[in-house]
Amino acid sequence: MFGAGIGFMLESGLGVTPWDVLHQGLAVQFGLTVGIWSILISFLVLLLWLPLRERYGIGTILNAIVIGVMIDVTALLLPPPDSTWAAVLMLAFGIFIIGFGSGLYIGANLGPGPRDGLMTGISRKGPSIRLTRVLLEIAVLVAGWLMGGTFGVGTIAFALLIGPIVQFFLPRWTIDTGFAEDAWNHPAR
Repeated sequence: MFGAGIGFMLESGLGVTPWDVLHQGLAVQFGLTVGIWSILISFLVLLLWLPLRERYGIGTILNAIVIGVMIDVTALLLPPPDSTWAAVLMLAFGIFIIGFGSGLYIGANLGPGPRDGLMTGISRKGPSIRLTRVLLEIAVLVAGWLMGGTFGVGTIAFALLIGPIVQFFLPRWTIDTGFAEDAWNHPAR
């Protein structure tokens, strides 16, 4: 769902998530697809977990691979919007299913996604989760935009809406697997 949502946002042409601005910029500069870059960056980010001593689970690895595959599959199968309203609907649906999918994968407690684990690992070293997340998102957004990624109204809408959507769905999908990462259970500092 998360990857398909990104595919919908991508095809809307109205902007993508900050990390996908980076993936899109890399695709523009070096070829390959947004989904392939998502997978490659996921594994690069996982290498950054090593000094942070982050624990990963099967969900971490699946997140790294499946999201990238689904971005490309969705972008391949989805026709471009034929009107502004169709683009807005694609964008809104994309953001919604990313939030829904986030509730599912985080709630399963099978390991955080690569970017989420980077955030929690850095925040354990001192800075708050809020500050860490904001700085990471801004850094990848700017880098991606400078390389030709699409920053648009969709990027802003995602930033404003994803938190409330995930907050709504997460408690509805959370299960106790015995593998929950401590960082997910701590309130934001």
